[in-house]
Amino acid sequence: MRAYSESNIRKERLPEWLKNRLPENRSYIATRGLLDGLKLHTVCESAHCPNQWECWSKGTATFMIAGDRCTRACSFCAVSSSRPLPLDPTEPERVAKAVQKMGLKHVVITSVARDDLEDGGAEHFKNTINAVRSLNPHCSIEVLVPDFNGSEKSIMTVLSAKPEIFNHNIETVRRLTPTVRSKATYERSLRVLEIAKKQAISKVFTKSGLMVGLGETESEVIEAMKDLRKAGCDILTIGQYLQPSPKNLPVVEFVKPEQFERYAKIGYELGFVKVFSGPKVRSSYHAAEIAPV
Repeated sequence: MRAYSESNIRKERLPEWLKNRLPENRSYIATRGLLDGLKLHTVCESAHCPNQWECWSKGTATFMIAGDRCTRACSFCAVSSSRPLPLDPTEPERVAKAVQKMGLKHVVITSVARDDLEDGGAEHFKNTINAVRSLNPHCSIEVLVPDFNGSEKSIMTVLSAKPEIFNHNIETVRRLTPTVRSKATYERSLRVLEIAKKQAISKVFTKSGLMVGLGETESEVIEAMKDLRKAGCDILTIGQYLQPSPKNLPVVEFVKPEQFERYAKIGYELGFVKVFSGPKVRSSYHAAEIAPV
């Protein structure tokens, strides 16, 4: 699930539960300097995440590999859509060094969609996981992957590196998928999660995320939750969609905190191992806290 900047929505329009303070301390500055020095991209920046200040102040970040140019143009997302640059073979080692220097116990690795590559960037994911684990043997690894156009071979390539958590976001409910997502289908995303759960070489927790506030109904969200459970999804995140720029989809509704609490309760009743549901929740927000590893 992508994240969004409050600066694109007038402050007075935001409900109190969505307003963030912007702390900047030595940890934030150190994280900023480290990422700049190693020339690494983060989804925190590229997706205009409103939690960037908090996470970086705590010395955490979600690494975005395979460049910062996406081959898709989802109407909710702030990541640049343009022709990507060639993969950088040194990137896996640089990510591994950043994880080591930050002393991370859990790392999230994501990427843009790379439909220009035959394997969708799966081998690059594998190389990055292996590099991180080689230098940081006690760090658990979570991957947040694109759909690889449904390629089981690509999914298996990522799984062969044995990440602890395999995350692929369904993003929204079935009805809204054609409007919200580019070149993606609801059923394909469910299939990606199902393949990962059934074909994993070692035990892996599967994870997915939903945005709300795009015009979906409660019954549609519950239907999506049930579909995810049928696909074997273990962990669920649900957060408020915020418009990253005037070019993106507008917010239809600011969902109240009590509704997020209701979704969490329903999620646990449906059998999810972990449910992280709240207005500011994003796929990677406090990921280490919900990693059942």
